Parts: sequence; C-alpha cells; structure tokens
Amino acid sequence: MKNMKNMSVPLLCSVSLFFVAVFLWVLGACEIGFVKQSYMIEWQFLSMCSVDWTLPIILDYISLTFSCFVCLISGSVCLFSVSYMEGEVFIRRFMLLIMAFVGSMNLLIFIPSLITILLGWDGLGIVSFALVIYYQNKKSLAAGMLTVLANRIGDALLILSICFLVNWGEWGIGYGMSGSFMSVICFLVIVGAMTKSAQIPFSAWLPAAMAAPTPVSALVHSSTLVTAGVYLVIRFYSTLVELDGTLWFLSKMGALTLLMAGLSACFEVDLKKIIALSTLSQLGLMMFTVGVGFPIIAVFHLFTHALFKALLFLCAGSIIHCSVDVQDGRILGSLNYLLPFSSSCLVLSSVALCGMPFLSGFYSKDLILESVFSSFSGTLEVFIMLVGASLSLVYSLRILLVGVFGQSFGSSLFTYSVESGYVVFSILVLSIGAIVGGWFLQSILVGVNGFSLVGVFGKSIISIVTFLGLCYGFVNFLLLKFTSKSFFSSLSRFLSSMWFMSWVSGSFLAGVGLKLGGLMHLHLDLGWMEMLGGQGVFKMLESSVGLLYFMQSRSFLVYTRIFLILLILFLLSMWY
Repeated sequence: MKNMKNMSVPLLCSVSLFFVAVFLWVLGACEIGFVKQSYMIEWQFLSMCSVDWTLPIILDYISLTFSCFVCLISGSVCLFSVSYMEGEVFIRRFMLLIMAFVGSMNLLIFIPSLITILLGWDGLGIVSFALVIYYQNKKSLAAGMLTVLANRIGDALLILSICFLVNWGEWGIGYGMSGSFMSVICFLVIVGAMTKSAQIPFSAWLPAAMAAPTPVSALVHSSTLVTAGVYLVIRFYSTLVELDGTLWFLSKMGALTLLMAGLSACFEVDLKKIIALSTLSQLGLMMFTVGVGFPIIAVFHLFTHALFKALLFLCAGSIIHCSVDVQDGRILGSLNYLLPFSSSCLVLSSVALCGMPFLSGFYSKDLILESVFSSFSGTLEVFIMLVGASLSLVYSLRILLVGVFGQSFGSSLFTYSVESGYVVFSILVLSIGAIVGGWFLQSILVGVNGFSLVGVFGKSIISIVTFLGLCYGFVNFLLLKFTSKSFFSSLSRFLSSMWFMSWVSGSFLAGVGLKLGGLMHLHLDLGWMEMLGGQGVFKMLESSVGLLYFMQSRSFLVYTRIFLILLILFLLSMWY
C-alpha cells in the first residue's frame, strides 16, 4: 500500500465512526426504542427581549437511529477511501472535510432549534462545495457553483423563517404555532427543504454533483446532504399539518420529482448519474409520503434507502476504480466475470432498491404503497406515484443488463485490478445492512408495523407495480429488435434532460446568476459606484491638493486674483 502513513488517517476515522455507530445503535435500540421514551436536554445561555437563547438536544429513536446510520455509512466510506484515494497526496485534508461533514450532519440531527440547525445546514452546504470541487477542474468547479448556489437559496429562506419566528419568542421547530406569519414560515421551511433535497425545480444540482470523488457521492447523496431537507420537513411536521395546503403542495412536488427522475434515469448512460437520479427519485417518494400524511414511514424509508444506496455507490466506485475510471455504461460489461464481488453486491443493492421481498427496501417501499392506497390522495397522484415507483426496476435492470451482464466494449483485461481488502470489508458491512437492515428497523419502529389495512386488490396492484418494470423492459427489447426504436424514442431528449430542468434551474442559477453578477461588477463596482466611491474621492482629493498648491505658488498675480474673489464673495454675503 502506497503512502501508508497518510492512509492511517482514514483508517483511524473509520474505526472511530464504527465505534460511535455501535454505541448509538445500542443506545437508540435498547434504551429508547424498546422503552419508548424520548429525552430532551436544554441549556439556556441568556434571555433577551422575551426570547430565550438555548441549546436543546433531542434524543429519540429518530435522531439516534439516523445518527447511527450516518456514522456507519461514513465509517464505510472512510474505509473505502483507504484504497480508492491511496494515490491522493492531501488525504488528510480530504478526511478533515469528511469529518466536518459528519459533524455538521449530527448538529442538524440532534438539535431541534432553527438557529442551531442553520449552523449545521450552512456547514453541510460549505463542506459539500469543498468536496464537489475537490478535483479542481472546470467541470468540478461548475458543479460546485451550481450546488452551493442552490443550497444558498435554502439558507436564505431558513434565515427569513428565523426572522419571522421572533414573533413567538421560540426557536424550536417541533411546537405548534398559530398567527398571521405561520403560513409564511411553513412555506419558507418547505421550499428551503426542497432546495436541499433537490425537488422540482431545484433538481439540476444533484446529478451535477457527481463530479465529486465516489466516496463523497456515497456519503453526500445517500444519507446526509440530500436527506437533510426530508429530515427538516419531518421534524417540522407537527406545525405543517396545522396549515392547509402545505402538505398538498409537498405531495405534488414529490410525485413530480419521483416521475421526472425515474424517466431520466432510464435514458442516462453514466453509471454514477443513473444512481444519482435514482436517489432523486427516492427523495421524491419520501417527500410524497410526508405530504400524504405518513412521516414515520418516510423516516423508515429514509433509513433503509441510506443503506442500499450507499452500497450502490460504493459498488459503482469499486467498479470505476478497478476499470481505470470508466463509468460509461456503453463501455462497461461482463463485470460478473471481471469483478465478481463488486458486481454481485451491485446486483444485491439494485434488487433492494426495486423492493424485492425480504430485503431492506421491501419493508419500507411496500409500506409506502399500502399507506398511499389507504390514504385520501387523488387518483392521478396515486397513479403517478405507482408509475414512478415501478420505474425503479427499469433503471436498475438497465444498470445490470448493460454494465454487469452485457458485452464489454472496453480496453484489455490487463487494465482491470482486483478489489482490496478495505473495499471488500466496507462493501460487506453495507451489504449486511441492505439485507437485514429493514427487518431490524421494523422491530424498532413498531409504530409502522401493519397499521395500514389493504385489501386483496390493493395487494395485487402493489405486487404488479413492483415487477412492472420487467414488462416495460420486455416490450422495449422487442421494439428495439424488430423496429430499431425504443418506446419513448421521440421523447428521449426531453426525458434524458430531466424535463429541461438543468436549463430551467441550473442555467438560471449558474448561467444567468453569474452573468448578472459579472455585469453588476462591471457596471456598478467598476462603474459609477467606483467613481462615486474610491476613485471619485481620490480624484477629488487630488484636485483639491492641486488647487491648494496653485494658491500657494508665491505668485503676485495669483494672490491678487484670490483677494478679488474673496472680496466679491464678502460683498455678496453682506448684500444678502
């Protein structure tokens, strides 16, 4: 192993995070999960203008389990980085950014105060920008600017919501509120959460952020940054449910994001972008679940999704690393012979994503479908959700049939390397979680155990939806074989571009915003503001000094002129 002295840093971070994850799991499962008690510790710093400045820390099964999963996935990512980043000179800086990211996420998880949540929220945005631009090229810089500008919108909206919360004298987000500003605060919180979770129309930054290293993608886009918005909405749910229209709006945006991301993933060829779009699809499903009134089930799906999506990213990263940075699905192939362990775990995580029975994704996804059938949602909304949920099997099959079991169009076999022990162990830990994590979580979250009663028709529809992607794949295969056209060939450009969302939101933020900033800098900062500001004051002082120098030039003619001018001014002042 090259550079073993530097590689000891990610190894130490990995062991520490695994230890913290085990401790939080024991505390959350045994002490709080089974006893059914929550604790809140609060320190008061000062009281000013009828407002208490406190630091609350909430310990319940949601926060402890979420933090446990964040530490578990972060530990696996650090262990994966030992092999993936072995040639990196600044590995200590990279691990420092990873640990800062984990710390910001835990600050967001445990503290139910909007002011302190803003610290973790801002920390996630800043550190994610540093991680996305880590490779320091033009593509990474463009993706990082798009990411940080989209996140800054959410930061500004949260700051505005904190300003309106002064009317209540309370910064906590778990309390019911009433008054003229309640609708404004709820709207600001929802839209701010949508920016962080990349819901429509803020969806362009998530696929663009795939320019980051694969360990960063596994951490950021599975259980931390993108789920922060979902977690904020869930924590704020007790207030959102009191206002009509907010959850309705959230469910509509979630359903559209689910459908848009699923259709776009079916036409993408980049391996990491397909996984990123599947993450976006699952985030839409979580937001839809919260919008129709089932926040605990959304938490359940958030936890299970974090396990198999981090596994999916790590398997993709292992394949990219061992195939000398090839991530185009049209080139990859025959990975079941070249990289059997990584490809088999890729199949496992894809199957868990589809909701295959008795894997972790099945427990939460099946529960979501049953709950939607038993809710009072509209028919069109339920239909869009079912179509979006069935598309998960389509893009998962596309990854497997093209990348794993398809024909290889890459280079010679001598360019492939073998997975190291660190990669195998990190993938193995998450594979165990993807298999049994759903069953363990269901034993803790007994509140989501079978309270939705669905009839035989609903169960059959759910079973059909789970395997509906197979029918689409078969029909599409026959069309390509006999007519050389796919099912959505005429709409492929519209669907592959995320419904032109990258132009609507990405170009507006990164293109129009930066162009307007450049014009303002040219015409304001370097224009009339500069002439009225620094350069103008300098010119005025220069002219004044020149005038004084001229007045003191020891010339009789100059002194005579000054005397006459002062005499005229004196006579005019006496006259008026």
